[in-house]
Amino acid sequence: MSQHGKRYKKASEGVDREKTYGLDEAVKLVKAGAKAKFDETVEISMNLGIDPRHADQMVRGVVSLPNGTGKSVRVAVFARGAKAEEAKAAGADIVGAEDLAEKINGGAMDFERCIATPDMMGVVGRLGKVLGPRGLMPNPKLGSVTMDVAGAVKAAKAGQVEFRAEKAGIVHAGVGKASFSEAALSENVKAFVGAITRAKPTGAKGTFINKVTISSTMGPGVKLDIPSLTS
Repeated sequence: MSQHGKRYKKASEGVDREKTYGLDEAVKLVKAGAKAKFDETVEISMNLGIDPRHADQMVRGVVSLPNGTGKSVRVAVFARGAKAEEAKAAGADIVGAEDLAEKINGGAMDFERCIATPDMMGVVGRLGKVLGPRGLMPNPKLGSVTMDVAGAVKAAKAGQVEFRAEKAGIVHAGVGKASFSEAALSENVKAFVGAITRAKPTGAKGTFINKVTISSTMGPGVKLDIPSLTS
């Protein structure tokens, strides 16, 4: 069983693990507990009343956080010709076609988002076994298979976050950095929760959002009062 360090225990002293906190108070607690020597990521975890094994209960999508994530995202784009040049101009880190596919097959996966023009999906499709398990496969529903590669690259760089429910019905993501202001973090949390709410699947019955927790990378989880997220 893992043992928490002194810093974690110190941060936990001010958090009642059985209590739910209003969003503003929870953000203050998370920021106060983020004492690591690096700028900790503020993460959100949502327990949903779904079973993602059923197609009509899957929760997946993207959301643009109003204040970004504070994280530098490397973007790879599959495109040719003019679209490749558009992607480069928009700030894509890696742009290519068959040559990029070869690099990825060879183990070069130094990017966090992957975008493709529709005509490149024949090439990209062969990378499903490599990109799929890492959640990097371009998907038209998520806006990552598009002719507007410039817009997609800029959105990814500006703080667009992809989300997907795991087997236990849990969705988690980074919603900012501990160095963000309380107001910026609160806005990002509300935006993320709003996106999840709008993504409620048709097959979800009963209570959709069961529990929401936020924490910093090295800090304790703080349970949120769900009504405070929509006020």
